[in-house]
Amino acid sequence: MLEKNKLNKRLISAWQLIIARLAQLWRFMQSSLPNRCLLCQQSIAQFGYQQLFPQTLLKGVCQPCLAANLYQAEACLGCGRLMTRLMMYCGQCQQTQPMVVIAPCSYHDGLAPIITAIKYQQQFAGLLALMQQLLRRIQQLQRLNIIRLPQALIPVPLHVNRQRQRGFNQAGLIAHWLGQQLSITVLENIIIKTVDTPPQAQLSGMQRRKLTQLAYRLVADVTYQRVAIIDDVVTSGATVEAIETLLLPQGVHCQAWALARAEAPKLRSR
Repeated sequence: MLEKNKLNKRLISAWQLIIARLAQLWRFMQSSLPNRCLLCQQSIAQFGYQQLFPQTLLKGVCQPCLAANLYQAEACLGCGRLMTRLMMYCGQCQQTQPMVVIAPCSYHDGLAPIITAIKYQQQFAGLLALMQQLLRRIQQLQRLNIIRLPQALIPVPLHVNRQRQRGFNQAGLIAHWLGQQLSITVLENIIIKTVDTPPQAQLSGMQRRKLTQLAYRLVADVTYQRVAIIDDVVTSGATVEAIETLLLPQGVHCQAWALARAEAPKLRSR
């Protein structure tokens, strides 16, 4: 019996060593493979990126393309209008105080192809860099007491048909990574999508609102006072507002967090 236990321990140790070596080989392969920007096709130099995000290899988008396509001016957290200084709302939104939408960039700028590739081509190379920029934006706003962190994150759900076709929910990937970084609970299956709506990019703002008003259903109580609704892109706001409408009767305050915001073109110039 004693000899058998020793043998089992040796086998376990051997497997642990093999797994560790395989992980080391995988990291080496990742660092050795060609790493080119999906936008400019140039080789990606790190330029001290790991000082900002320790033990992270910048992939998918180079720093010049990333920096050039983030917001170059402060944006209203209500409508996305560019402003001269950092505030929660522009003058117009101060009157109505719409839901806060936090994103590090505009979808109309150069990072849109990376976000589209994540969703439709399962090309995840640039996902981490965009999530990191969203995280930095959230932490900046929290540090300046412009927002309070939520107690839970709710990824925008996909209809079962779309989930089966795509094989993943990009909002879920973003929510779980942010939840891990910020130590915030992720609530999945709290809200389900009951209508298989066409892709939002093909619809006008009015069409989005009509289709999404009844597309989601709350299937469980939310016991948190503050949540953030997570999506890859906030366009008209119809989706996050439809989910907010379900949560407001329970006294839940909502924010929206996204990789990018597709604000109205008229709001893009100061």
